[in-house]
Amino acid sequence: MEHGRPVDLLSCADEPIHIPGSIQPHGALLFFQEDGRLDGWSANAPALLGIALQLGSVYTALFLPQAAIEAVADCIAAKDDEDAAPLAAGLTIGNADYDCVVHAHHGRIVAEFELRETSSEEVSRFAIKAHGLIDRLRRQKTIDALLSSAVQQVREFTGFDRVMAYRFRADDSGDVVAESRRDDLVPYLGQRYPAGDIPAQARRLYTLNTLRVIADMDYNAVPMYGAPGAAPLDMSFAVLRSVSPVHVEYLKNMHVRASMSVSIVINGRLWGLIACHHMSPKLVPYAVRMAADVLAQVMASTIHSIEARQDATLAEQSARVRTAIIESLLLDDDPLDALGQHAGALMAASESQAMIATQHGKLVRHGDLPEDLARAIVESLPENEHDLVVREMVADWPPALHDRLGKWVGMLALPFDPLGQGWCVMLRVEQIDTVAWGGRPDKIAALGPLGERLTPRGSFDAWHETVRGCAHQWEPNVLANARLTLAELMRAVNAHRSQTEATRAQLLAMLGHDLRDPLHSINMAGMVLERTGSTGSANQPTLAKRIQSSTNRMQRMISQVLDMSRIDRGMGLGVTLEPVDLKALLVDLMDEARLAYPSIPLDLVCDDAATVNADSGRLAQVLSNLLSNARHHGEPGKPVTVCLKAHGGEASVAVANAGEPIAPETVATLFNPFKRASMNNPRNRTGMGLGLYIAQQIVREHRGELGYRYEDGQVVFTLRLPLLGA
Repeated sequence: MEHGRPVDLLSCADEPIHIPGSIQPHGALLFFQEDGRLDGWSANAPALLGIALQLGSVYTALFLPQAAIEAVADCIAAKDDEDAAPLAAGLTIGNADYDCVVHAHHGRIVAEFELRETSSEEVSRFAIKAHGLIDRLRRQKTIDALLSSAVQQVREFTGFDRVMAYRFRADDSGDVVAESRRDDLVPYLGQRYPAGDIPAQARRLYTLNTLRVIADMDYNAVPMYGAPGAAPLDMSFAVLRSVSPVHVEYLKNMHVRASMSVSIVINGRLWGLIACHHMSPKLVPYAVRMAADVLAQVMASTIHSIEARQDATLAEQSARVRTAIIESLLLDDDPLDALGQHAGALMAASESQAMIATQHGKLVRHGDLPEDLARAIVESLPENEHDLVVREMVADWPPALHDRLGKWVGMLALPFDPLGQGWCVMLRVEQIDTVAWGGRPDKIAALGPLGERLTPRGSFDAWHETVRGCAHQWEPNVLANARLTLAELMRAVNAHRSQTEATRAQLLAMLGHDLRDPLHSINMAGMVLERTGSTGSANQPTLAKRIQSSTNRMQRMISQVLDMSRIDRGMGLGVTLEPVDLKALLVDLMDEARLAYPSIPLDLVCDDAATVNADSGRLAQVLSNLLSNARHHGEPGKPVTVCLKAHGGEASVAVANAGEPIAPETVATLFNPFKRASMNNPRNRTGMGLGLYIAQQIVREHRGELGYRYEDGQVVFTLRLPLLGA
């Protein structure tokens, strides 16, 4: 650490923990150049090893035990082999037993002499017991069972008071997922710790050197001596390396006096840790630690196999869901119905807590999700998107939604029908909403020589703040399966659309050519019958009017379908704009309606003068549709009221009828073509649900708006257009 710089949690993240310049005092360290000449040593080495040391001395001249000299020689010979494992030998110096561990790193040979307090026979028994447990670990079928077994076994052959298994998440926070402890100790099982508890540079070192030990938290570090100006010794792989004072204080605040941690590394990633705590000083022999390290490697291999099986199972589960959805789509043209049938399976496969399916403005939701929020989420999605849209935290959402999201901060959206704004949206809740606590003990407050530090309880507080507004990240396998599901849905929707387009093209050709001419002939025949009715049968005029009415209605329906075809093909309706007296046009249309339907009251309640730039024929089509809808759907005997106002640079025409409000699910599809609500309405048996769809397109080509509201017992549709010159 820099001299005079305060040691705090921020400085810990930058602390050069691989070159601490000191070791723990339960051993001594020598380091040599690649040619075997002494390059430096720990301050306690001369006394502990009983030898005189001088820079530049050859290792063979230092009066070291023969086993140590042979280990250094072998390490020098294999110095270019990057995969060479450390060499270890048991030896006696004076009246004390040592484990001599030698390794090469960054052009230096490091020889460590760690005091061993346990007899060789006892160490052998511990190591044999540890290796005998490997088969038991390999037989475990689940990760939870594996970790539970591992912490129990490690505690049995090491004797630690507490052994825990951590599992790291994608954001580097960690959960205690298994624990074996002394009965009087407070349990830590189920707690989560923020990523900051293990800084990134410590995490890298844990991946390189998979086992670390602190024999006594109250140790006084032993400084290293070397040639002036020489590069500091890299102790990434040293067994005696001194540790960060912040880490020591962190453990002291947990009342821990000795610790050991073993990394679980899978494909170069720190997957988890086996963390061992003891409430008094404890030095675990090197051979026993190596047995624990072997166990961790076996665990890593077994976990990797289990995760591979889980990924395969998830892929198979997702494939079954995709197949079931496609089969449902073959039986039901509505993708929302198919998605709804399999919502539970989709949420399970993606580990989501809610789902939204939407298309053409219609929306269905599954899970504890408010409808207004569901609609706001759909409205926030981009148009014409063809790939997954992923959001994992509040910051990923549009600012206008930040205060409305609540716990629903994770989103995975599949745009299965970009043209129809068709989405399947999976949602995840905020992380803090998914952590289960079986009772949270009071926070441990402790001040050490370096100030207040994180504790197990304080770590949770810090994690709580760190992940507020964040959901669990969408796992790579979930994203991969989502893309496969998206591809299948898009393929099915596009195939259905192609089939529909081909059928519609044939229908339009028939309507445009094969039906219009015969209908015109029938209409002319009806007119002839009406004119000659006075000389023929008394029923002839009535029959003639029915013929003309029916043919006019059929011609109007044909015109609507042809208009829809033009809109869908992007051709527009070809409006010709000119000044139009909106009041005069409205009065004419209402007079025609009164003559045709004298039994329905039709009132103009306000009639401001208003001139707009419009196509009078198309505008009359819109207003006629609104009047017709009000007549068909209003309560019998109740008046239809029309109000024309001019204000703020725009003209508005409100057409209102008494009636019940339109159902929310119908409102969502109000301006869609071929609506079921319109096509099955007993008051409008001949309607196809095209009127409002075409009316909205006409209004858009006039730079206007067409909207619905329910007010004071009235269903109100309002047309808004810019006034001429506005």
